[in-house]
Amino acid sequence: MSQLKHNQHSKPFKDQKGKFNSYARFSSIAIQMFAIIGVGTFIGLKLDENYPNEHNLYTLILSLGSVILSLVYVIKRIIVGSKDIR
Repeated sequence: MSQLKHNQHSKPFKDQKGKFNSYARFSSIAIQMFAIIGVGTFIGLKLDENYPNEHNLYTLILSLGSVILSLVYVIKRIIVGSKDIR
């Protein structure tokens, strides 16, 4: 009887731990995505300051490139994460 009660209490704890792990994983992915876009845009701004042009092309190209790079990174992380769950 004691063993049965122990197993009933450990399962909700495992579910909560699993939810926390998934929240932590996806939060870290969002932070890394923000960092990739921020670094790309910052480098573009600095290049436009040092090498001025009419349309701020370095900022446009590097910010768009960093968004694409971060999306590819997020998709790869989600695919790897879904394989770990199974």
